[in-house]
Amino acid sequence: MAPEDERIALFLDYENLAIGARDGLGVSPFDFGPVADALAERGRVVTRRAYADWSSFDEDRRLLARAQVELIEIPQRIGGSRKNAADIKMAVDAIELAYEREFVTTFAIGTGDSDFTPLMHKLREMDKRVIGIGVQSSTSKLLPAACDEFLFYDRLPGVEGRPMPARSSSRRRPAVPATPATPATPATPAAEPAGPAGPIEPVEPVAPATPEPSEDTSSGGPDPDLTTVVTSTLAGLARAADGAVRASTLKRAILRKDPTFDEGDQGFRGFGELLRHLENRGVVALAPGTAAGDPEVAFPEDTSAEDEAFALFATTVRDLEEAAGAPPQLSGLKDQMRKRDPGFSEKRFGFNGFLSFARAARARDLVTMEWDEGRGDYQLSVW
Repeated sequence: MAPEDERIALFLDYENLAIGARDGLGVSPFDFGPVADALAERGRVVTRRAYADWSSFDEDRRLLARAQVELIEIPQRIGGSRKNAADIKMAVDAIELAYEREFVTTFAIGTGDSDFTPLMHKLREMDKRVIGIGVQSSTSKLLPAACDEFLFYDRLPGVEGRPMPARSSSRRRPAVPATPATPATPATPAAEPAGPAGPIEPVEPVAPATPEPSEDTSSGGPDPDLTTVVTSTLAGLARAADGAVRASTLKRAILRKDPTFDEGDQGFRGFGELLRHLENRGVVALAPGTAAGDPEVAFPEDTSAEDEAFALFATTVRDLEEAAGAPPQLSGLKDQMRKRDPGFSEKRFGFNGFLSFARAARARDLVTMEWDEGRGDYQLSVW
């Protein structure tokens, strides 16, 4: 099924997600934007509901209301279980919607609670596609297997949190706060966790995000934010789709992310003209599609620019290691690369974030990456 044919109903076990993001990533309040963007790349979201006792999430409530999320109140009752009340209400509403709205093809269930596993199985029995969403440190291992696709919130583009180590043991145990890493250049510190992490499962570390550089647009290039939204959306569609991404599909996904998007604001008469301009700059590659005027869009197969980016990465690591006499940390490395090439951005090559780019360099045998428990960050070294 093509991404534009998906009609998605989103149900959020908000308390589970918000506390998981706060304790596992140091993110508070919960940032709904990355979830909305990820689902926009997969289809049209027709229902958005979040369940919680909203008296405990006053700021979150305002943010979700602006994002057009329907807030379902689950008040805390004396002598009752608030958790079970929220679970049952959300499950009943999801099944009811599945029967009443046959046009809904996909259910996105945001939770880490294994109690929702039977709901996911039942929805799939009803021929509904199920997308799970959860914070990795607080997600039961039973959930991903019950879904057609599972999105770890930690890995979504735009999620900023403090790095956390991967653990070799599968046993649940309390998290030990990591010592904040000292970046090579001044950077905005990650948010401190709002409370103790509690029992968690293994978690992949998240690289601190760095703002995109300001590109020189004096040559007539589009706004850097416009280039970023096109490349990041294309990368998301390429991961989610089974085949080639058509220009019309890309445009619809961008509009689902930002309904105010208009290429005319940047001086382009149409989306095709914008894509041809990006093709001339080596950002995307176009090929004839099945329909006239709707070309297929991909990232360029010419890997020279990508090879140069990886070479810059390895050279920067080597120079920092030689200057300091010790392996550099991942934090701050992106800023060091931009000192040498101000136009560097891993998103140009289809990577979600700098951590993914660093892992790709490791896969190419350009560097080694070892987790330093004391510093709470990766240490890199050239081979």
